[in-house]
Amino acid sequence: MAAKTYDVVGIGNAIVDIIARCDDAFLSKRNLDKGFMRLIDSSEAAELYEEMGPATERSGGSVANSIAGLASLGAKCGFIGRVAADQFGGIFRHDIRSLGIEYGTEPAVDGAPTARCLVLVTPDGERTMNTFLGASVDLTAADIDADLIGAAKFVYLEGYLFDKDAAKSAFREAAKLAKEAGAKVVLSLSDPFCVDRHREDFRALVKDGADIVFANEKEITSLYETNTFLEAADAALQDCEMAVLTRSEAGSLIVGGGETTEVAAEPVSQVVDATGAGDLYASGFLFGLSRRMPLADCGRLGSIAAAEAISHIGARPETNLLDLAKSRGLLS
Repeated sequence: MAAKTYDVVGIGNAIVDIIARCDDAFLSKRNLDKGFMRLIDSSEAAELYEEMGPATERSGGSVANSIAGLASLGAKCGFIGRVAADQFGGIFRHDIRSLGIEYGTEPAVDGAPTARCLVLVTPDGERTMNTFLGASVDLTAADIDADLIGAAKFVYLEGYLFDKDAAKSAFREAAKLAKEAGAKVVLSLSDPFCVDRHREDFRALVKDGADIVFANEKEITSLYETNTFLEAADAALQDCEMAVLTRSEAGSLIVGGGETTEVAAEPVSQVVDATGAGDLYASGFLFGLSRRMPLADCGRLGSIAAAEAISHIGARPETNLLDLAKSRGLLS
């Protein structure tokens, strides 16, 4: 078995987030469903960009955000994801490497441009995401770095990346390599619409490839097509070793290891932007798991990281998460 020099290696969409505030009327005018993610093409991305208000541009992508949060906690991490050799690709490469994250995926010199997500944040903190996946979904099994996967304790796969057969093959290759190297395979379901598109493939991956699944209430009930959250949680436990299920202000539920653990949400004075709450929850939880902390502490560390994420615009932490966890008595 390879030496485990990386805590977590993530595989996901390499995206640049373009974040702007708007009111509900703006969403209604464009027939956008508040709080959801939808896929758009390059022409709509350009059109929406022109109509948005002043925006902040920063590197994003669900699992990439989680990896950034892990780095903020002091974890040693790597990331695999495809960008193009363009301006936004350069932004992504610079940002992720500046955090000390191993990132060696070669940029594409032809084909689609770097992916971007146009995030509209309403006054209640809800985010409505309009995603042009661009070069990110052209990831193939050839992009999977076997040495990096083999050196990881956990390999974290992003459900959003599941829209092309080549990317699905890349996931299966990564899961196979991880299993062979003794790493735990972690899957994020990412979004209920994503689950609707790929339900059978996801269920097969959960059952045969993933050890740990991250999902929110809508995603897990969609996956198992159940009427209640608890029915879905029970179904997940039949398929994988552990399910980590988030419920916004209701906290989270962790089922696995022969126990069910409920964790309260960390209080925040104001929800500024819900973007990345689930991503940063995963950061805290996986960090705790990599340090063999009790599940309740893993969940609380996830809640602390998620609370930090929703207290400001954008999905990447603005406060050092390690210092924050220490101030709450979780880490020494």
